[in-house]
Amino acid sequence: MNAFQFNVVGTIESPYKQKFAIPRQPGLIPEARGKLILVPPYAENDIIRGIESFSHLWLVFVFHETADKGWSPLVRPPRLGGNARKGVFATRATFRPNPIGLSVVKLEKVYRQQDKLILELSGIDLLDGTPILDIKPYLPYADALPNASGGFADSAPQTMMTVSFSEHAMDFCQAQTAYPDLAILIEKVLKQDPRPSYKKQRTTEQHYGMSLYQFNIKWTVNGEHNHVTEISQLP
Repeated sequence: MNAFQFNVVGTIESPYKQKFAIPRQPGLIPEARGKLILVPPYAENDIIRGIESFSHLWLVFVFHETADKGWSPLVRPPRLGGNARKGVFATRATFRPNPIGLSVVKLEKVYRQQDKLILELSGIDLLDGTPILDIKPYLPYADALPNASGGFADSAPQTMMTVSFSEHAMDFCQAQTAYPDLAILIEKVLKQDPRPSYKKQRTTEQHYGMSLYQFNIKWTVNGEHNHVTEISQLP
C-alpha cells in the first residue's frame, strides 16, 4: 500500500494565529495554552477514559498551512541560521513528504461542552486550526532518554533578547482578566526571536506585528532588545 487516508479526530484552538510567532519546539513557553476539541464521533467519554492519569500527551498533527507547498529533500533549519542545508529527515521542518508533525503537550484538564469533548493543554507549539490525527500518552520511562544525542539541536535555543513594554501596552495586558499571562506569553515569544534568520543581522530599527489570541501586538527591535509599542483588539 502506497497511500493511506486518515480521519481528523479534533482541531486545535491556539493563541498562535500565524506561523510567524510559534516557538520552534513544544514546551518552550509553558504559558502558551490551547484546546484540543474532539468532535463526533470522537467526542465520546470512553475514547479518553484514563487519559487524566497522564501529565503529558503526544499529538500527531497535520502541517495544514504548508501541506500544499510540497516537500524538499534538503531544508535550511532556522537553528543553524538558515545558512546550512540538512536532510529533511534530519530535521523537524514542515516541508516533508507527508506533512505530519509530532508534538508533546501538557494536559491541564478535560471537560465537555455540549457535543464537544475538550482537552485543555499548555506548552503548545501548534497553529490555530491545526488538525489532529491521533493522541498518545507520553510515557516517561520510554520517551525520556537523557543520554540521547540531539545533533545540531542538542539543547534548548537561547537568545540574548530582552523585552520591554510601553505603558499603554502593559496597561492593556493587565486589563485582560481572561488572559492573566498575556504579558508573560508575549515576552517569552519575543525572547525566542521569531524573526527570519536573514533579518537578525540588521542593525537598523525593525518594526513587526503578530497576532496572539484575539490581539494584535506591535513591537520594534533594536539590536537585541524588543519593545512592545502597542496592543489592540483584532477586528
